[in-house]
Parts: sequence; C-alpha cells; structure tokens
Amino acid sequence: MVSLIAELLIIAGAGTGLYVVWTAWWTDVVAVNEQTKLVQGLDQVKTPKVEGTEHRGTAPVLDEPPGLSDVFGTMEIPRFGKDYNRPIGEGTDREQVLNTIGLGHYQDTAMPGAPGNFAVAGHRVTYGKPLNQIAELKKGDSVVVRVTDAKTKFDVWYVYKVTDSQIVTPDKIETIAPVPNKPGVEPTPQDRWLTLTACHPMWSAAERFVTHAKLDYWMPASEGTPKELSETAK
Repeated sequence: MVSLIAELLIIAGAGTGLYVVWTAWWTDVVAVNEQTKLVQGLDQVKTPKVEGTEHRGTAPVLDEPPGLSDVFGTMEIPRFGKDYNRPIGEGTDREQVLNTIGLGHYQDTAMPGAPGNFAVAGHRVTYGKPLNQIAELKKGDSVVVRVTDAKTKFDVWYVYKVTDSQIVTPDKIETIAPVPNKPGVEPTPQDRWLTLTACHPMWSAAERFVTHAKLDYWMPASEGTPKELSETAK
C-alpha cells in the first residue's frame, strides 16, 4: 500500500511538472503571436531603407503620455536576433501589460528621448519572455526604441547603448531613478537613460537583473533606419 501511494505521488509530481512546462510553452506561443500582431498594428510611417542622419541634440518627445496599457512603441535589440521586435505598453501591471503586451514602461519614469530614465520591465520566462536574454547584453550593445503616435504623426527612433548591468534585490528602486542609482539627483540634458528590469534568476523573483543604457542618437523614422538595424538585417 505504501509503495502504491509512493508511485501515485511520483506520477502526480511528474504530471504537475509536465503541466508547468506545457503551460510555460503555451503562454509563450500565444503571447508572441499577440505581440507580433500589436507591432504590425501600429500605424508607423514607411521607413526609407537608407541610413538616416544621427541626431544628438535635444530629442523630440511624445507630448501626451500614453494611457495605461496603451501600446506606444516598439523595442528592437540586435543582440537578441534580427527578428526581435516587441511592443511596449504603458504601465507594469502584470495582467494588463506584462502578460499580454510583453514590455511595460514604468509609469512616472521618463519617456524615450527625455532627460531622465525610460524604465521598462519584462518577463524572462513565459508570456513571450521578451527579456529572456537580458543577461547576454554587453557594454556597447544597442537597444533601439521606436515611438509612434498616429494621431500626431509622431514617429521617432531612439538608439541607446548599453553601459552596465547589475543584479539587485526587488526593493532597490533607485535603479530606475531619473539618474540610475543616484536617487534625488536631477538629470542633466545629457542624462537620457534607458533601464531594463527582469526577474532573476530564471523562474524566480528573488532578485532583479537590471541593464542600463544611455541615448546615443535619435532619428525621425521618415528619414531612414538606424544603421544598427541595417547591420542586423545583413
């Protein structure tokens, strides 16, 4: 009898494990499909297949902040492969944004191009796992953000370069301060940051893997495509 119970427990445990694996796989399939549709649904201008001018002065910034769960842009990271192109939604609510749209902008942090810190969260596993490869980013890697607003015809590329990464506990919110890790410090016009955050290690929320990047240049989408994306496509 004891042996039978033990066998049943083993079978039940194996079944639970398989269910978890299947659920993780299936949420990825569904989420990636939906996120691809969101990218395709953005009313972006037709970008010329040429390398446009790299602007390094004051960058244009979207006038009206997007509403919660609104999709306002995309993110491409050449390090993650030529097909990596994910939508960005407003907010970090798990059900409304992270589990559906994929990447979520921390509300009350800066918008792309503005002085301050454009901070974004995403899963490393399940629901499309948009930041699954965050630990592979290296100093100098590009993170390309495109912000689109059909109503105002706003469509701009922002190219950030990775500066560093760190692993912290979840309470270290200074990582998304206007000047990363310097709470209370006012950003200068040159302090135009991007921060990516994801749970660490895989399958755990015990810590956060954080990557910082700084704006290198911006470009109206009507002028061309950032060279970083052209190089990826080759």
